[in-house]
Amino acid sequence: MNVYIVPRCITLTPFNTDMSMNLRFFKYQGAGNDFILLDCRESRASLTKDQIAHMCHRNFGIGADGLMYLEPPRHEGDHFYMVYFNADGSESTMCGNGGRCISKFATDLGIAANRLHFHAIDGPHWAEVNGDSVALGMIDAPAVVERHGAFFVDTGSPHHVVLNDSHPDDFIAFARPLRDAYGEEGCNINSLVALEQGYSIRTYERGVENETLACGTGAVAAAMVAVHNGATTAPVHIKALGGELIVNFEGTGPFSNVVLEGPAQYSFEGYWKG
Repeated sequence: MNVYIVPRCITLTPFNTDMSMNLRFFKYQGAGNDFILLDCRESRASLTKDQIAHMCHRNFGIGADGLMYLEPPRHEGDHFYMVYFNADGSESTMCGNGGRCISKFATDLGIAANRLHFHAIDGPHWAEVNGDSVALGMIDAPAVVERHGAFFVDTGSPHHVVLNDSHPDDFIAFARPLRDAYGEEGCNINSLVALEQGYSIRTYERGVENETLACGTGAVAAAMVAVHNGATTAPVHIKALGGELIVNFEGTGPFSNVVLEGPAQYSFEGYWKG
């Protein structure tokens, strides 16, 4: 395996899916949540789970929390279709920061100027791209429920949210038993701590099986739990390890008109030779 990093190009071209040849990739990050992106509009991707996991590996690959295909639209009026894979190579549920990063990627490809519509596994989304800031329309979410001694809500991905006075010293040891309490598929685990302004969050993501610097659907879930408990009102400022996200919505559960906003930036691009 070799990775060749190239300077940013003005003209972005599709990649070749033959792993015996150079595979062009693009790296983006949203509040430290980082992703490998592949332009699949002209060449359909056929990477295996092991290949994706290898590419996402921090030590032996490019390194990322996940990998996404930007595919041709499957619905009328859309600009593209988003396919998301966890770092372990498994196809996953919705990723909020991934949705924001792929929207930024789409504007860099010239697919749209700044307003986009697309579908992902959980349904339709819209995005508004303004420089390195991206607002993403999320799906409606059901009411918050109590589960395993804390709170649960599905925001496109399942999230368990624990309200803490301070984050656990060993966050991984805190999160893993809770992740497993949800069965084989598991659940994303969030620790939420109130600040003078907004909230601090730490998130353990299933599929990555580790803490990530940010999680978009986790930030949305945490904001909903805070509002559900009457501690604040939307919009809610969520400070992750990698940056700040703003979550807005209507209702106290169920929730509608959900918007996730924050940074989404190009990092680098290159060629992967498997």
